[in-house]
Amino acid sequence: MFSSEYLVLHGAHALALPTRLGQKMRVQELSGSEILWTAYDVSGKKWFSAEIDLLGFEIAKASDPQKGSFLRKLLRACCQNNSEFLSHWKKYKVDHYLEFPLEWGLGSSSTLIFNMARWADVNPYHLYFDVASGSGYDIACAGADGPLIYSLGEDSASIEEIDFKPPFTDQLYFLPLNHKTDSQHAVEQVRTKKPASAIIEQANALTEKLVEIRKLEGFEQWVRDHEQLVSRYIGQERAKNRLFSDFWGEVKSLGAWGGDLLLVSSSKNRQETELYFKGKGYPQLIGYEELIL
Repeated sequence: MFSSEYLVLHGAHALALPTRLGQKMRVQELSGSEILWTAYDVSGKKWFSAEIDLLGFEIAKASDPQKGSFLRKLLRACCQNNSEFLSHWKKYKVDHYLEFPLEWGLGSSSTLIFNMARWADVNPYHLYFDVASGSGYDIACAGADGPLIYSLGEDSASIEEIDFKPPFTDQLYFLPLNHKTDSQHAVEQVRTKKPASAIIEQANALTEKLVEIRKLEGFEQWVRDHEQLVSRYIGQERAKNRLFSDFWGEVKSLGAWGGDLLLVSSSKNRQETELYFKGKGYPQLIGYEELIL
């Protein structure tokens, strides 16, 4: 999420950027009455596995009980949205493949939900809101081919595909902090904190302005204005002040503050920019075009 993080929960317009990397799912039908679930990370290493008995919808085995419980909840929600799903007693071998490091937090739970919705032939938004409490913007991203403006109404979500490709994308980077944030926990903290209508109006104006910016200097001023708005609302210090106060460019949080990825802008070349962040203990810098569709 590029703009209106947190505020999107209260109807603000958010610029959302689908990524080139996601998750793939393979399903095999076999004889039996259980689901054998295995999830692999980007290196091909198994990071989660579970076995669910379909006769009683019980978790027979799970390498992580909390994740196993969520998977069971997700499968039940699929069945509630489509009574035909899993109604034919069969065994299913399901393999999930991440295309990015898990700690990057590129909507791994939401892309799982999107993939499950396709398998179960159900509405992905209905499924998402049955099992999660976020805005649903990353469900929109999972099915999109390019940037979009997302807003959440009382009964539905609005999605507007747009053309967003600033001339200075070669000066924008993503910085992994290698610290996965629990976005559901972050959402719960602000969901009941209703912002004033003036704050939503400011967020909408900033999102509209962002799409029109053509120079790096204007973008960096936009980042400062946007970070200040969100910082005041959630009561948290911005990442640049905490971690990179001597950096010459700008730093912006994406999605839940405090982890996952940061956006970085730099007027200097990539080598100099990488050297700065390596000196701070963050060795990986990802070019904008390398990650964004």
